[in-house]
Amino acid sequence: MTTDGTTERAAPLATRFRKRVAGEGGYTDVLKIAFPMIVSSATFMAMMMTDRVFLSRLGPSHIAAAGSGGLLSFLSLTFFMGLIGYVNAQVAQHVGAREPDRCAVTTTQGLICGLCGYPLILLWVPLGLYLLTLADHAPAQQVLEKQYFTILVVGAFISLPGVAVRSFFAGIGRTTVVMVASAVAMIVNIAVNYVLIFGHFGFPRLEIAGAAYGTLAGEAAGAVVVGVLYLGRRCRDEYGTHKAFRYDHREMRRLLRFGTPAGIEFFLNLAAFNLFVQLFHSYGRTAATAMTITFNWDMVAFVPMLGFNVATTSLVGRYVGARNIPSAERAAFSGVHLAWIYSGAMAALFLLCPGTLVSVFTRQDATGDYSAVIPMATMMLRLAALYTVSDATGIVFRGALRGAGDTQWCMRVSVLLHWLMAGICFILIKIAVVKELHVWGAFVLLVVFMSCVYYLRFRNGAWKHIELLDDRMEPPVGQADGGDPETLNVPIQVADLQSLRPTEE
Repeated sequence: MTTDGTTERAAPLATRFRKRVAGEGGYTDVLKIAFPMIVSSATFMAMMMTDRVFLSRLGPSHIAAAGSGGLLSFLSLTFFMGLIGYVNAQVAQHVGAREPDRCAVTTTQGLICGLCGYPLILLWVPLGLYLLTLADHAPAQQVLEKQYFTILVVGAFISLPGVAVRSFFAGIGRTTVVMVASAVAMIVNIAVNYVLIFGHFGFPRLEIAGAAYGTLAGEAAGAVVVGVLYLGRRCRDEYGTHKAFRYDHREMRRLLRFGTPAGIEFFLNLAAFNLFVQLFHSYGRTAATAMTITFNWDMVAFVPMLGFNVATTSLVGRYVGARNIPSAERAAFSGVHLAWIYSGAMAALFLLCPGTLVSVFTRQDATGDYSAVIPMATMMLRLAALYTVSDATGIVFRGALRGAGDTQWCMRVSVLLHWLMAGICFILIKIAVVKELHVWGAFVLLVVFMSCVYYLRFRNGAWKHIELLDDRMEPPVGQADGGDPETLNVPIQVADLQSLRPTEE
């Protein structure tokens, strides 16, 4: 098979269909990794939704504060999450190159980066508090969002180690571990939220602080689960995880080379998005609450797509590591096709039932007046339906490009586009002073444009010529031409779970 896919396109339709469904990089290949990650992402989504629903019972200021304060706290982690998250692609590349002993060593370099990054993250606290003051939100909202933000940032030491170990399991294809640990985290998070937000069972009523502590408790539970399995017998035997706790210059250099652009991109992109959110919140409590409700439902459409993103990153990295470019390309398009099914369903839901979705957060028994919020949030959800499918397309192709090592281009272009979006929104809100829904419409169009750019980059094919691993072995017999991946001495399919993690993504 040629790397440009000419031979594959000339094959009979039935043969191409079988390869698309069950071949390397086909739908089955993607779903083996993606499905557990989708379930894992869904548990994260359930945690966030429950968090916001509980807080909505306390009033519009609480739910708006959780949106702005939570996003700013997440921004403090993004560089290191992007850097450490590249462990997924790097581990997958070692699996493809038949170097299982390097997988755990790579993971240790991610743990070291997280350990070194925590003191820098703490420096974000005074800066973040200043930015929230500068944002000029309603006084009641400012008090709440500062409290929520501070607790989450100080607790960041819980989050980063889990990112490295979850990336290891995603890279080797054992995403079921991530799925089950995410479920554990969700259960712990919801239980602690219920107790601490409302003060049940004799515990103090902490309200928004209780929501922050619940989030950290869930993350801690998930980190314990993946940590126990990482040091379990199976991983010790196959990957030598217990012997890999050491600094390795070669793996650290690779991680910093390819992960740093991903981390910078993640940070700068979310900084631009955070600027947009804070600017939109400056319209007042009604707009801030409507945006938070809209993004909570948008998260239902967006977060499961991260499962396809992770699967595509892992598979493309693995097949590129094995020098099997046609299967890497097929994996990317298989991920896109599957993502379209879910995102299309969510787009239809946003168009047909926005009022019902908004009512989840605006029930009559909730404290506060939501009468002005409901129509605005309903229209924003309808408009969000216009970018849901294109956003899913961009998410998957971005994952494919990262898996192939095209992180420098992703960083430059993605950062440019996100700050273009932030700049346009700043002009519309602060200079032109246009209405809220007009700004939201501009945001929707910009998301569609960004997704088209990622697609065109992938189709360009420059990623096929990037060298990812130094001193690689020759590709395994049959792998260069698309052989059976099960011939690798490291299994790439999702493994059965022997025991008992959250995401992020």
